[in-house]
Amino acid sequence: MRKPIMAGNWKMHKTVGESVDFVKNLKGNISDVKDCEIVICPVFTALNSVKEAAQGTNISIGAQNMHWEEKGAFTGEISPKMLIDAGCKYVIIGHSERRQYFGETNQTVNKKMVSAFKFRLIPIVCVGETLEEREKNITFDVLGKQIKEGLAGLTGSQSSEVVIAYEPVWAIGTGKTATPAQAQEVHQFVRKLFSEMYGKDAGANVRILYGGSVKPDNVSELMKQTDIDGGLVGGAALEVDSYTKLIKYQG
Repeated sequence: MRKPIMAGNWKMHKTVGESVDFVKNLKGNISDVKDCEIVICPVFTALNSVKEAAQGTNISIGAQNMHWEEKGAFTGEISPKMLIDAGCKYVIIGHSERRQYFGETNQTVNKKMVSAFKFRLIPIVCVGETLEEREKNITFDVLGKQIKEGLAGLTGSQSSEVVIAYEPVWAIGTGKTATPAQAQEVHQFVRKLFSEMYGKDAGANVRILYGGSVKPDNVSELMKQTDIDGGLVGGAALEVDSYTKLIKYQG
């Protein structure tokens, strides 16, 4: 049985103080949640403070990006070892905004994923198509290439631990959402391809999140889909009330 994940990607929002206040206000709301894994991904400067604020709770901490090297002359970057030191359990890799604005490729995504596992971080690897690609009916071609190249080289245990996030680029921050049927169709494709790469057990165990304007009013229908195992949430994870509703979608 795959345990759902509701991961909040705060992107470039919230100061350290605002981040800590958020966790303090959230933790009482979700202290009874046992059937959904809760992950908060704040900005780098707030990671350690958020970890301390979440101490003793059911909240895990994730980072939004990392370099694949442990250390070196990479001005402005952060290493997996530093993320572990700051209290991270997860790291988002290959978000569409990283691909679009900062030149991420399937190859750099793969290097980061491999490095994350080396340092015992769980990677949340993002894949997704643009509106132009969907309109050209090449969604599965694009996703297939991203998965085959970006998620190559996993060991047996890693193939069950990795988390995949499908995020249609056309639905991120636009208010548009793939219908539950559209999302399920893609998630099913991703699971089938992953099974072909790493075997039926890995395909059955891998958690695949949906990311693309997930909100309290559409989360229940999305989560009813067979192959959707949670959400990688942007805007709706920035407010305590809406994030609480997402986490408690079953209720």
